Amino acid sequence: MPLEPLSQKEIEDRLAELPGWSQDGDRIARSYRLPSHFAATAMVVHIAQVQEELDHHSDLTLGYNTVSLTVNTHTVGGVTERDFKLARRIEDLAPGHGAH
Repeated sequence: MPLEPLSQKEIEDRLAELPGWSQDGDRIARSYRLPSHFAATAMVVHIAQVQEELDHHSDLTLGYNTVSLTVNTHTVGGVTERDFKLARRIEDLAPGHGAH
């Protein structure tokens, strides 16, 4: 079954289950603050590992003690279930890095 973009209502419903995430045009987005640059860098590496596992990648930005990302499914030009699966995995790993 081909990937389909989610409806606006579906996106809103799923975002309600992911505090801190928001819609940014045709993407979902989140920024995290971490206790140090090293912790932020380690989180980026961990996210990259998950993205490789899922074969689905976000746009990641590493700041001094921040990690920001946006996610969408480029092939459909919008937000899909794959994006929320990645977002959920990132949410699950974030506390282990001291992210908030």
